[in-house]
This record gives sequence, C-alpha cells and structure tokens, in this order.
Amino acid sequence: MQNILQKYAAKLVRAGLTETGGALIGLRGVQTLWSREGEACAALETVMAAIDKQAILFAEPAEPYRTIIEYLAETSGGVIEPRDFETRIFLHDLPVLQEFDPQAVAAALKQRRSVVIAGRGVVTFGKARPEAAFVIYSSVCFACFVKFFSDTLYHVRRNSVDHRRRSVLKKVLERLDPLPATAGTLMNGPFTAEGRILSAMEEAGRLMVDCRLVDSSFGNISYFADPVLYISTKGGALDELHGRIVPVSLADAAAPTERASTEFPAHRDIVLATGRRAVLHGHPKFAVILSMDCEKDDCEGRDSCHIRCPQERFVCDIPVVAGEAGAGPFGLCHTVPPAMRDHRGVIVYGHGLFTAGKHDFNEAFERLAAIENACRREYIRRVNYLI
Repeated sequence: MQNILQKYAAKLVRAGLTETGGALIGLRGVQTLWSREGEACAALETVMAAIDKQAILFAEPAEPYRTIIEYLAETSGGVIEPRDFETRIFLHDLPVLQEFDPQAVAAALKQRRSVVIAGRGVVTFGKARPEAAFVIYSSVCFACFVKFFSDTLYHVRRNSVDHRRRSVLKKVLERLDPLPATAGTLMNGPFTAEGRILSAMEEAGRLMVDCRLVDSSFGNISYFADPVLYISTKGGALDELHGRIVPVSLADAAAPTERASTEFPAHRDIVLATGRRAVLHGHPKFAVILSMDCEKDDCEGRDSCHIRCPQERFVCDIPVVAGEAGAGPFGLCHTVPPAMRDHRGVIVYGHGLFTAGKHDFNEAFERLAAIENACRREYIRRVNYLI
C-alpha cells in the first residue's frame, strides 16, 4: 500500500501539479499509512474519520496552479465556480476556507469532493483508494486553470481587466509548460494484430499524458480494425492502459460492454463517418478555454452552451460543438462525427478535443498537439495588450 501512495505522489509531480514533497496522501486501514511524514497527518486523519473515507490527499499546487488558485480563493467570495465539463460532472463548485480547521474541512468535504484552503492548498478524498483523490485534485487544478484564463477573456472583451488580474496573468503566463512537441515517434500502422493494436494504444496514451494534453484519468482513445473497435475503459488512465482496453465488435447490434468508455458512441461514429482508424480525445487546456469564449452577451442559451448551441463557431479553423458524454439526445455522437469529416479536429465546448488519424496515432497526436499550440498562441494574441 505504501507503494501506491508513493505512486500517486510521483504522478502529481510528473503532471506538474505539485512540487516534489508537495503532496501528503493518506490511506486508512488497520494502521493509517502516509506518503510521507507531515505535521498535517493528525488533522487529516481526523478529517478522514469524520467523513468516513479511506483515502485523503492534501497538496500545495505547483506553479502556475498555485498562483491561479490563490487568486481565485482570494476573489471568489468563499466559493470558486468554474464552468467547464469536469466541474459540472465531478465538482459542482469549490468551497474555500481561510484556515485549516479539521472540523470545517470535514464539513465542506461532506458536501463537496474537494475544498481549497487559502494559502495552503487543496484537500480531496477517495472513498476507498487514493486514485480517486488524485483524480479530483487533478480536476480541481484543471478547472481553476480554465476558469482563470476563461474569465480573463470575458473581462478583456468588456475592457474590465483590473490591475490585480493583469499582474496575475503576467505571472502565470511566464510559468506555463513549454508547448508540446507536435510530432511523436509512435508506432506506424495500419494494425491488424490485436497485440500491435494494444501496444500502439498504450504508447499513444502515455505520450498524451507525458505532453500534458490530458489530465488525470480523463480522455480516451480507440483504434478500429474492422469490425472491431478497441477502446479505453471508463476511468482508464491513459498512461496505464495495459488491461484497460476493451474490444467491441461493431458487427454486433448489442450494446457495448459496460467497461467501455462513455465516449464509445462518439468514437464509433467518428471512425464510421471519416474512415480514419485511430481516435484521440484529450483535454488540452487552451482549446477548452477558447471554446468557452463567446462574443454574444444576449444569447438565450447562455447557460446551456455545453449541450446545445445555435451558433456555428470555430477556434483556429477548428469547429466548436456542443454535446454531452454518451448517446443521449445531446450526446457528442450527434455533433462530433459530422464535424470531423472535413476538419483536422473538433473541440467540444468546455470539454476537450477530438482528433483522428488514417492508419495510426501519429497523425492524430500531431493534430492534437498542433491545435492546442495554435489555441495557446491565439489566446496570447487576444490578451497581448495586457502583458
């Protein structure tokens, strides 16, 4: 169990979400185990007992997340309210406490899956495993990043950026990750043998995580070898896909296995609509941020942009569509595949980016990285007068 705690502490560092030693992860059992010793262990154990959960994570974010989260905590009025997909599905909102009081932390975590402690960090939990706490912490960092940059564009359009926001913007732009490489040395296809398909998917998944084009266990990946679509499982971390890929025969009218990614209908319809075999779905931040930047203030559907939008919108020549996960009436399978026919990729409002390659994942990855790089450059162009 100690190795599991060390594993997730190390993953946080590799993802750029904490500095080395910046996370404290605990797991309750006969004896509570910790990823490292820390003065907060006793207080966190009190919290775990109060909320009746087995795993807890308390971490100070690395830059630029630290500056962003501290700014949002300072200016939020007690609750940070992001509007991206992950917040709607997993977080709802982020309560803010001004000090680390175990009783107050426990009370907040009984209502929400995370709590921000101003000037200290973020606390999340897992019902039974540290993986869930890792996922939620990663989602908090992603959601706050997207909110800060998205809100800044909102104020840019209204010429209402104050001095404090401007100074924070300058600081965090200086601390962004380098732009991801737009070319990977991935396996060359097409693939027919199952072993080769699985290896290619595992390799592409690791590269997406290494290049920070997806956060925590989100995103998904598939490969079509007619008539079978191989797809990552629900909640399968893309850098740990071994044993987490399922084959689904498209010749079988039966519903896919429950293990298949919720995005299976979108992946299926993309390969059938485009003839491309390799599909990637990542959550690159600036593509998501720009997807939420809208010129229309008086739109009647302002609060339902994520499920339906009457406007035809593009970001860097890439279509932006609405849609939810799954095959419901507002499912992505109805919006993404048609848009993929004539474009390098498709951005889903507040959610992520789909790309596809004809024979293997090289083309799909190159498009994913190139679109994200273009979106970051476009964002900086829009705020350039502030910096």
